[in-house]
Amino acid sequence: MENASRGGIALVGFDADDTLWRSQDYFDEAQAQFERIISRYVDLADVGRRLYGYEARNLAFFGYGVKGMALSMVEAAVEITDERIAATDIKRIVALAKELLRHPVELLDGVREAVEAVAARYPVVLITKGDLFHQEAKVRESGLADRFRRIEIVSEKDPATYARLLEEFGVPARRFLMVGNSLRSDIAPVLELGGWGVHVPYHRTWMHEAEVPSIPGRARMREVAAIDRLAQAVVELDTLASAAEQNKGVDA
Repeated sequence: MENASRGGIALVGFDADDTLWRSQDYFDEAQAQFERIISRYVDLADVGRRLYGYEARNLAFFGYGVKGMALSMVEAAVEITDERIAATDIKRIVALAKELLRHPVELLDGVREAVEAVAARYPVVLITKGDLFHQEAKVRESGLADRFRRIEIVSEKDPATYARLLEEFGVPARRFLMVGNSLRSDIAPVLELGGWGVHVPYHRTWMHEAEVPSIPGRARMREVAAIDRLAQAVVELDTLASAAEQNKGVDA
């Protein structure tokens, strides 16, 4: 490809949840219903933060996604209510998870056109984390699967994971660009490796993803307020990547 020959961006990665389709909205709705269930037993103003504490501690055991949230909700419900919660309400909590798993995929406005515009110029891959079966189902239902050369569902999105994937792709970090809504998971790890990123903020962010570490290499990142600006931002960073490649040792 032309892009590969001149040494710019050789591969663009896309996040999925809250970048391509809605996700956090539904989790927040489930949490609100969970809080209403718990409010019948205790009068606490910080149930949501208490729940997050269980979710964060359980990531190492259950990973990301609906199933991990559901198990954390059950554990939190039992402990917050001092084991007074009724079996019928535990059943209601499990039903919240099933409803999340059945929720249809709703693409964000302009996403299909944005992905196609970038894919017309660069090879694109999808890199998402979460429950394997649920993520596979969402990718399948999105109608976007055939736009991506590779679809990777990972348990974590950190520098080590991206480094492993880039080695498999045969693309150096300095020629890789990641698009996503999460600074923590989509942008910061890639910048740390020397890659590039386009941040597309979403109006809702899970507490875990809102905890953003220091981000090195901000000059290699752009933020766009609307997805229709994505292709322009990718081309702009591609130009910088090409210039950096031609001027070895110059930090973009």
